[in-house]
Amino acid sequence: MTFHPIDCNSWPRTPYYQHYLQEVACTYNITVNLDITALLTTCQQKQIKFYPVSIYLTACAVNNHSEFRTCLDENGVLGYWDILHPSYTWFQPESETFTSIWTPFQRDFAQFYQSYLENTAQFGNVHKLTAQENTPANVFPFSALPWLSFSEFNLHLPQSMAYLLPIFTTGKYFAQGKRMLLPFSIRAHHAVCDGFHTARLLNEIQEKADCPAQWLNFSCSSKN
Repeated sequence: MTFHPIDCNSWPRTPYYQHYLQEVACTYNITVNLDITALLTTCQQKQIKFYPVSIYLTACAVNNHSEFRTCLDENGVLGYWDILHPSYTWFQPESETFTSIWTPFQRDFAQFYQSYLENTAQFGNVHKLTAQENTPANVFPFSALPWLSFSEFNLHLPQSMAYLLPIFTTGKYFAQGKRMLLPFSIRAHHAVCDGFHTARLLNEIQEKADCPAQWLNFSCSSKN
C-alpha cells in the first residue's frame, strides 16, 4: 500500500478542503435505493452470497476515485491511498454485537469472493470489535442493517470531523413492484468530495449492479 501526500499549494481543492474542515466543518449523508433486481437474480441463480457482492461493488467504486481514498495519515499529513480495502461488520447473534473483518480488495470478483469466504470462516467466530490483528490503515468501513429497510440513515461523529473517508451502510432490500431495491447510504466529508463526486460514485455502483453478467461470471456452492 502507498500513501501519496497532497501538495496543498497546488491542489485545486485546497480552499474547499480548508473551508469544510476548519471553518465550517461539514459532512453529509445521502441515502438512495439501489435497483438490485438483476443482481439479486444472478446471485440466487449462481448461489452467491449477496453481502460480499454489495461490499465488492462499493469497493470497486471507491477505488475508482482518489477523492474517496483521501484522508489524514497517522502524522496528520493529507494524502490519498493507492488502494482501499473494505472493513465490514459481521453480526454475532449470541452477544448481539458485531465483529469488524477486512478483506483485501481485488478487481477480479472471484478472487475477492474467495478471500471473503476465507476471512469470514477464519475470523467470523472471533468475538471482538476487531477480528484481525494489525488491520492496515487503508481500509474503509462498510456495514449492513439487514433487519430493516430505511429511507434515510445518518451518522453523527462530532469528535471525528477529521475522519475523511466514506462510511457505507446498507439496509434490508425490499420489493417495489417488479423491482428489488436496496437502501444504500454513504456518509461523506465535504472537505474532500462534493455532491457531484458522490453522485458519480453512486451511479457507478448502480451501473455495475445493472450488468452482473459482465463481471459476476462464476458459480459456487455457497448458498445465499
